[in-house]
This record gives sequence, structure tokens and C-alpha cells, in this order.
Amino acid sequence: MNNHPIPSARPALSWLWRMAWRDSRRSRSRLLLFVSAIVLGIAALVGIRGFGDNLARSIDEQARELVGADLVLSGSQPFDSTLAPTLRKLGRDRSDEVAFASLIQFPKGQGVRLAQIKALTGNFPYYGEWLTEPTTAVAAFRQAMTSAERVALVDDALLVQFAAKPGDSIRVGKLTFRIAGRVRKTPGQSGFSAAVAPTVFIPGHYLPETGLMQRGSRVQYRTYYQFAPGTNVDAVVKTLEKRLDKVNINSDTVTERKRQTGRSFTDLTRFLNLVAFVALLLGCVGVASAVSLYVREKVASVAVLRCLGASGSQAMLIYLLQIAAMGFVGAAVGAALGTAVQLLLPRLFEGFLPVTVTVAVSWPAVAQGLVTGVLVAVLFALLPLLSIRRVSPLRTLRAAYEDDTTKPDPLRLVVYGLILVFITGFAYLQTREWKQALGFAGGLLVTFFVLAGLGQGLRLLVRRFYPSSWSYVWRQGLANLYRPNNQTLLLTVSIGLGVFLMATLSLLQGLLLSRVQVSSADGQPNLVLFDIQPAQRAGVTQVLTSRRLPLLQQVPVVTMRLAAINGESTAELKKDTTNGRSRGGLTREYRVTYRNKLISSEKLDQGLAPYLPPDGTPRISVDSDFLRRLQVKLGDTLTFNVQGAPLATIIGGTRTVDWTRVQTNFQIVFPAGVLEPAPQFLVLMTRVPNNNVLAAVQRELVQNFPNVSAIDLGLVLQTLDDILSKISFVIRFMAFFSIATGLVVVVSSVIVSRYQRVQESVLLRTLGASRRQILRITLVEYALLGLLAALAGLVLAVGAAWALAFFLFEVPFLPTMVPLLLLAAVTTTLTALIGLFNSRDVLTRPPLEVLRGEA
Repeated sequence: MNNHPIPSARPALSWLWRMAWRDSRRSRSRLLLFVSAIVLGIAALVGIRGFGDNLARSIDEQARELVGADLVLSGSQPFDSTLAPTLRKLGRDRSDEVAFASLIQFPKGQGVRLAQIKALTGNFPYYGEWLTEPTTAVAAFRQAMTSAERVALVDDALLVQFAAKPGDSIRVGKLTFRIAGRVRKTPGQSGFSAAVAPTVFIPGHYLPETGLMQRGSRVQYRTYYQFAPGTNVDAVVKTLEKRLDKVNINSDTVTERKRQTGRSFTDLTRFLNLVAFVALLLGCVGVASAVSLYVREKVASVAVLRCLGASGSQAMLIYLLQIAAMGFVGAAVGAALGTAVQLLLPRLFEGFLPVTVTVAVSWPAVAQGLVTGVLVAVLFALLPLLSIRRVSPLRTLRAAYEDDTTKPDPLRLVVYGLILVFITGFAYLQTREWKQALGFAGGLLVTFFVLAGLGQGLRLLVRRFYPSSWSYVWRQGLANLYRPNNQTLLLTVSIGLGVFLMATLSLLQGLLLSRVQVSSADGQPNLVLFDIQPAQRAGVTQVLTSRRLPLLQQVPVVTMRLAAINGESTAELKKDTTNGRSRGGLTREYRVTYRNKLISSEKLDQGLAPYLPPDGTPRISVDSDFLRRLQVKLGDTLTFNVQGAPLATIIGGTRTVDWTRVQTNFQIVFPAGVLEPAPQFLVLMTRVPNNNVLAAVQRELVQNFPNVSAIDLGLVLQTLDDILSKISFVIRFMAFFSIATGLVVVVSSVIVSRYQRVQESVLLRTLGASRRQILRITLVEYALLGLLAALAGLVLAVGAAWALAFFLFEVPFLPTMVPLLLLAAVTTTLTALIGLFNSRDVLTRPPLEVLRGEA
């Protein structure tokens, strides 16, 4: 230090850097270990941000492939004939599609399943690659549009399920088609949507012959347009917007699809960013704790600097520069690792993405990672570093460090405030909602405080009720929980938070599945038949009763549209964009039923159940969310267009509907005695005992009532389980960063406190303790810490999951304890093993050799 005397005036930054460099010579490995805790958090942030940037760029580049055309017009009814001349003039080419759900059958194996039928005419898709096997299948399909050959293209998922292949036959309605090829990918369709609703494409001119189009069938009509290059399609749609709205035709352009798709995946990446940010904050807790121990070791050096004329602030800046430099190194390593993570994320999301993600280094993500890494390292290191300012020069003569540093410091409150502002600000940048950002920061703060309180409580309890009568090993192991340089608080927070994240995700997946877990419940429906015409009711019922299957529900369904609210037409209401009413609620087609009482999935909120008063105006019951979306209230008049006939009603009551129950739930319910003469179809629910009976029922329906569709709820549940498993895996992958960071924090904190442990162990060895006793003492300490952290995390996770189940999902909370106990056991074992591994030198080498190595 004599080569760099203390400047008499304010020191230059170069002098501070030189002193930081000289002082760090013997501590650089430990300093790197401090900031290693933030590496995984930075890697997760950079990886997710880079993936988001690459995804946004890929969506932008492949926007036309998402739609497959320049413009798509769609509606639930055939397009109004008055618009036909105008629509025929649009674009330079067009294709028509009629889509609906129906049972299909593979005659070869008698397999039956509900699929999405798309009757296509024209050259769609205009953009993107329609991947089929063989590749000539697309040409064969288009040739069949103008010939008498009946061919179909079938999603790969369907063919795999029924062991079918190109060349086999498939029955759609009354017609049998030859399978020309399997569809691997359709423009704009992800593997996710294909698994939920596998598609069968047939030439459009065969649709009438299938016999599937019946009154009341749920059909979607689409027309795809290709325009000349350079055409402003959005401007074209703008000129037609009012006319399209008037006849309930929706439009979708490349620009709109790009915006919708980008927004959906932006929300996903923002959520994953918050999960990654939790891992980073967890690492920062480790940094703060490790730096606190580091500062204790540097008290003598700081006192010498103070004796040589350095101020407390100058001494603090020296060590702050060390942390900042190491923080930059850690952030750089994390950014490099995060860039590699970008290569893996597209594979994790492969089944969910409608585009092929091209991977490139996202320099904005790297820059964000570097800045964030340095900032959080400095912010969290400031808390223990502030105490350096109060180290007295007299510390060169006396040993009591706490006398100088434990007095209240107002600057600590400022640092705490800065940390809270940083967390809230980062959350806001991800959510763009202050309420959500404050909720995230508040929830994180509560979690940290609860975990820290548990750790502090354990220390106080062990000190207060110290078991002096226990064995020597247990007394020493428990005493380590509250002795100076103990790691109780650090490990409780770090490991506990990681366990909390993993356990909460596991419980949430169980909650989501419990909302739809119906197929295994005795007496619950597991087969739904819909689109049953009134004339077919007796025949379909005979199919079920002949096999002794119960008729659990028979519900009539009538389609209608909202025409006016309190005498003001929906066309006028749509023009007013300030009234807060849902545009979709004003234009959509409603499917309603009629009855005079509520069912088990409904709970009366206000008013009465549906009834028909003497004045003849029906009092309908609506879902509570319907009231909110359309900004209406009890007593308001709603006029419906019931397939051409106006019908005035009054809102007489509201209901809360549990949409997760296996019931025919409706937003709007009419009283009996009003809609019986209206055109309608029936929905019938039953329960089949096994797959053989299910297959027999489906085969008979396909042969005798091809327009009737059947939903196998068991298959729906299996598909949902697969989807949730994939989503859960993606989120668990991100939560892994939190767990791994917690383990890094454990390792670093053990190594940082190694010198203190060496001194304690040498003292114990000198007093006659054996290696085995020291091993058992270490095992007791770390096993207790791991168990405490795991149990704390599990208690928080169970509490959070219970709150979600009770307040949000409104389902019974019955957690599966075996996976939770297994997680606690694994966490405890890992913590104990890490503690033993990092203390191995103390156990295997002679005390004098160890002390010489640490000197």
C-alpha cells in the first residue's frame, strides 16, 4: 500500500481501482464465487429475452405464412348475398372453406374419433409450405377438386392414433375418401392445435353429399384472398368494415394476425422473464450474505486504511468497485450462457409455436443482462458494504467489530428502497401493468419476509430452548445454527424460495387438472352427443338405451343473436367505442336453452331463476360475466334475433356458472314455454363403461346419423393432461434456474465461511473431537438447514395453492403429499451432501496443515 499513498483531496477513480485491484489479489476466487450466484439468473433473463426477440422477428418475417393468405373473411353463417358482388371483386384469387366438427371413421380398423372437417375449394394456402407425406399429396388433392376422385388429407395425429397410412380409406359422413397423404404442417397451425383438433381436409364440392350439414350445426365459413403485391390490404378492409360488421363477418389480415400472435407470445415471455428474475434475486440474496461474511474478514484491512488517512466512504468504494467488477464478470458469463439457452428454448416450445424460430444472438438481450447483472450485484452488496463506512481506525487494536457496525444506518433504508423500486420497475417493464407489478413485488417481499422470519425464528428458538441434555454431536450441530457466521437465514431464504417455486408449480398443475378431472368419477358423463336434430332424437336415444347406457342429460339448444339493448340496436352500440361494452358480445352468435330452474353447476346471484310472467315477456337468466361484458343490469331489455324473428326479453336474474363442470352450461337461459317452436338441436350426455362400448356407439352413429358429433371426454382429458404437462415442463425448466441458483448460493456460502469453519473444527479437534464427530456435527447442521428450508418452501407452496383453490378456482384442495415429501427429502439430502463435500478438507487433513493453507 505504500506505493499508493492516500491522496489528501478526494481520491481519483484510478486510485480507487488500483487499491481495489491490489486488495483483491488474495480474494479474487472468492469474489468470483460471490457473483457466480447471479450467473444462472442472468442466463435465464438473457435466454428468455433473446428467445422473445428471435420469436418476434420470426413472426414478423413469417407473418403471411401465419395466415396463409393476405385476407381471411369468416362468419358462422353463409355470407350475405348482397355482399357477394363486392367480395368477388376482392383480390386476384380466392379460396373457400367450410369447417365444422364431426365424427370420422377409419373402415380398416373401425376406429372413430371427433375431428375438424375442412371442405376446401381453391389454391389455399397461398403462402407457406403445406407439408405432407408424400409431397405429391397436395397436388393430388387439388386435382381432385376438379375431378370425380374422392381424396382427403389427414393430420398426422389421426393417422398415428389409428395406425392408418396414406392409401387407406376414411369415412366422412356418408362418403368414403382415399387418404392421399398425411399432413405434417399447415400454415398457421401449431402442433398444439393439431393435437386438440386434428383436421381432415376434403374437396369442397363433396360437402353436400356427406350429409353433415344440418340446421343448427356449428359451422364456420371462411374465404381466403390473395392480393397483388404491394396492395394495402388493411386499407381495403377499412373501406368494407361497416358493411362487414353489419352482417357479422370478421376479417383477419397479415397485420392483425401478426399483432395478435406477437401479443400472445409476448405475454408468455414476460411471465417467464419474471420467473427468471426470481432466480436472479435469489442469487442476489446469496451475494449479499456472502459479501457480509467477506466484509467481516476485511475489517482489519479497512482499519489499516483508516489509520493511513482513508475515509470510511473511500474504503467502502474500494470494495464496491471489486463487487461491481466481479458482477460484470458474472453478468458476462451469464449472458454467454443465456445466449446458448436461446438455442434450446425453441425446442422446448416446438409444439406451441406457429412459426419456425430462427436463432441469432440478441445483442439488446445481452446488453440488458450485463446492465442488470452489475446493477443488482451492486445494489445487494451495498447492504453489507455500508457497514465499512463505520469501521474505526481503533479496530487495529481491538476485536469487537459489532460495536462499530450495528448502529442504525439511515442509508440502509435508502438502499432497501432502491431495491424495492428496482424490483417493481423490472416487473412493470414485463407486465406493463402497475397493479400486477406491485402485486409481484409485494408477493415476493412477503415470501422473502416469511422465509427470513422462519430462519430467524429457528435461530431464536434453538438459542432459547437449547437442549443441553442431548448428545455432544447434536448440541454442537444445533449450536452452529445461531453461532456467528451461521448460514441459517441465508439457506432458509435461498433453498426455501426454490422449493416454493417447484412445489407451487406442481400443485397448480394438479389444481388445473382437478377442474376437468371428470372421466374417472362414478356417474359423471364421459360422452357428449350434439347436433342431434329433433327428428333424430328417438333414433339416437335407441342407440344408447339398446346398450343400457343412461340418458344423463337431454338439452335443447337454440341459436340466436343479440339485436338491441334497451331499444338501441347493436349496430348503433358498436359505433360507440366509449361505452365499455364487449364488441364480441354484441356480434357473436349465442346458443341458449330453456328451463325454469338452475342446475348443479349454477348458483343464483341476483334476481330469480328464468320464468314467464303473465305479461308474456320472458324473464331470462344470464351469466354474471355477461352482465359485466355488456354493461347491463337487472331489468334491462334485451332483444334477440331468433333466426329472423325478433324476441324481446328482460333480464330477471344472474347466475355464477362453473364452466369446468361436465354440464351443458349456457350464458343465457330462457324460461320454458317460449322457444319450443324455434328451430333447434339437442345435446345428449351419457356415460359409457369402457372403450369397447364407446367405439360401438360411435360406429353406429357414423353409419346411421353421420351429422351427430360425439365428444369423448376421456380423450379430451388425456389431451389436456398432455398439454399441461408440456406447459409445466417449460415452466419447470425456468424454475430449475431458481433451484440451481439456490444450490450455487449454498456452495458459495459454505466456501465463504470455510475459514470460520476451519477455526471451529481445529478447536474441536484440539479439544479431542474425532473426525467422525466433526462429520456428524456438520451433517446435523446442514441436514437441519436443508430440512427447514424445504419445509418452509412447502408450507408456503401449500398455502399459496390452497388460496388459489379456494378463492380463484373454487375447488376442494386435496394436495398429493408424496411428491412434496420426496422434494423435501431430495432438498435435505442435497444440502447435507454439499455441506459435507465443501468441508472435506477440514475432515481429512491435519489441523496444522489446514491452518497453514488458510493463512
